[in-house]
Amino acid sequence: MTSSATHLFRLFRWARILARHGALRGIERDRNTPLPVRRLARIARFGARVPAVPRYADALQAIGPAAIKLGQTLATRADLIGEQAAHDLLRLQDALPPVPYPVIRERMEASFDKPLDALFADIEQVPVGAASIAQVHRAVTTDGRTVAVKVLRPGIEAEFARAIDTYEWAAAQLEAFGGEAARLRPRLVIETFKRWTARELDLRREAASASELAEAMVAEPEFVIPTIDWQRTTGKVLTLEWVDGIKISDREAILAAGHDVHALAARLVRAFLRQAIAEGFFHADMHQGNLFALPDGRIAAIDFGIMGRIDRRARVWLAEILYGLITGNYRRVAEIHFEAGYVPAHHSVGEFATALRAVGEPMRGLPVKDMSVGMMLDSLFNITRDFDMQVQPHLLLLQKTMVMVEGVATRLDPEINLWETAAPFVREWIRTELGPEAALADRIVEDLRTLSRLPGLIRNIERHFPDPGGAPPAPPLREIQVVRVGGGWRTAAVALLSAAVGVALTLWLR
Repeated sequence: MTSSATHLFRLFRWARILARHGALRGIERDRNTPLPVRRLARIARFGARVPAVPRYADALQAIGPAAIKLGQTLATRADLIGEQAAHDLLRLQDALPPVPYPVIRERMEASFDKPLDALFADIEQVPVGAASIAQVHRAVTTDGRTVAVKVLRPGIEAEFARAIDTYEWAAAQLEAFGGEAARLRPRLVIETFKRWTARELDLRREAASASELAEAMVAEPEFVIPTIDWQRTTGKVLTLEWVDGIKISDREAILAAGHDVHALAARLVRAFLRQAIAEGFFHADMHQGNLFALPDGRIAAIDFGIMGRIDRRARVWLAEILYGLITGNYRRVAEIHFEAGYVPAHHSVGEFATALRAVGEPMRGLPVKDMSVGMMLDSLFNITRDFDMQVQPHLLLLQKTMVMVEGVATRLDPEINLWETAAPFVREWIRTELGPEAALADRIVEDLRTLSRLPGLIRNIERHFPDPGGAPPAPPLREIQVVRVGGGWRTAAVALLSAAVGVALTLWLR
């Protein structure tokens, strides 16, 4: 077990790097920062030349791979680190010097437990990309397919384990101070980060995420997920179909290739809505470096290490919240927050509705094309402190991804009207999920589930109240048989079953 002294030493070393990049200034000035933390920040800053403008992303890149990934997690938590820091952390792109190819080759052969010549006809030694966790090489398989091979950096697992150990210790100390530090749930932040990292450090899980997303996106054929080569994939090596396209970030090259940027932006928005709202499983790292425009106009995505998941109930709540803010039904939005448990019951629904009105009315006064989903959600989360709202990590991850997608789409086509683009999809989804047909379908499903539980109920009754002196249990029924039922509790059980079936069928067919 790591000692507290070791954790403190690591934190102080990291704090010195942060101080040299001006990244501790906000912590020192924030009145909600616990006093011991402010003192540590001042000590770490002592003697350092602090730049006028904080460089948060540069500081975390200087600390190392684990800090880069933590920074990407914190980029979703503007409520925790502030708007300026969260915006700057979006610059983190995982760019690191590559590991020499001989080391990577050794890593691959150890993972496959066989010579690479048995799997690949050729592998380019210079990587096409080197990130904090892995690097990617272009290769050709023995059967002639061009693929991308992603390989974990040697020793990265141990490095992340050490860092996460200290992050967890620091989060526990911070949360113990209570007050605002406890409300922001830093331990939950680190737990979320730990789950993300576990997925990224096991490339089979990333492959599984890509495969699941590909199945979910069958209804959007213009959004492509590369095919996984499972025979050449292990926990440390991921092989997938090579994507031959232009990075979405290179707008000039996209225009030169003759692409319709308006159509590309619309496809991107629709693909995200399909993932987040309809499927509840979305690519949570859709920055420009992970998206490509293919020659035929489709969009391809890569890097599935960070994925978001939202259950149906949360998606319905989110849709109603957004719809209520847009239409000005602030009372209903407030009620949804209380129903979902986002706001503690001791607060006033009316007061919360008034706070929401302060968020929504400025948006309603803008032209539709100037309304921003990201800005709306950002304003919504800014009122959480006054109403003791517990942080919902899945919604914050969704917020970050929505802002990211919105930014990519508007850079592709500055004139795109995001609301008009999203409206047909969202309107249809809301009608499907919240309309009378959906209510009827939900009732049918619930009634069928109730019916399916009745046999178990009867067996439990018979098990607890056996028929005294009755015949031994009959063998399992092979065909439909007529069974003679004795008196006592068995008769009561059958009567109960008959009544329940009758009630269920009546409700179902009503």
